[in-house]
Amino acid sequence: MPKTPMKLIRRQQLIDATLVSVALHGLQHTTINSISQLAGMSSGIISHYFSGKQGLIQATLRHLLEQLKQALLNRIQGQVLAPTERLMMIVEANFTELQRSRNVTHTWLSFWAQAVHDPQLARLQNINSRRLYSNLHFSFRQVLPSELARTAAQQTAAMIDGFWLRSALSETPEQDFVQAEKLCKTFIHNVIKQYGVNTCQ
Repeated sequence: MPKTPMKLIRRQQLIDATLVSVALHGLQHTTINSISQLAGMSSGIISHYFSGKQGLIQATLRHLLEQLKQALLNRIQGQVLAPTERLMMIVEANFTELQRSRNVTHTWLSFWAQAVHDPQLARLQNINSRRLYSNLHFSFRQVLPSELARTAAQQTAAMIDGFWLRSALSETPEQDFVQAEKLCKTFIHNVIKQYGVNTCQ
């Protein structure tokens, strides 16, 4: 097995340190120094690999988006799935242990708040929203009439984001995340049961 290049290892270490720093200090108070200290590296290495703090922040968000994407791909790869099964896996991918972890939830919350003022972060968040809707719509349209499939995809995406947000801000996040996943899955089953044109799937 080939060794991972040191550049990739250090980049990942800096991304991991950014997640910790944002969770501890918030995005506004996360600095090159706070990240480099957590990573055990010199502050200059951030500029070397990411051209500064903003480049590292964007790389960290892209990393989280990639983790979401891979969580779904790992579930569906090599399987022949009914649409409902695929929809369940989309929900699960958004409520993985990683996506429920303290560092990641705090970082997502900070990113969402900053995206209002940062066009690059807003662009990445829009990519995430479109991807979630597209994945849901692909499966819903196989079991629902066209217009209902679009509506169901929009509603489910809103439920996933909304329940995730409520759970992340909850005083009991662990149990609320579990309940949130169940509620999203129940909604999908109920919509397909009521309106599905091919409910055997």
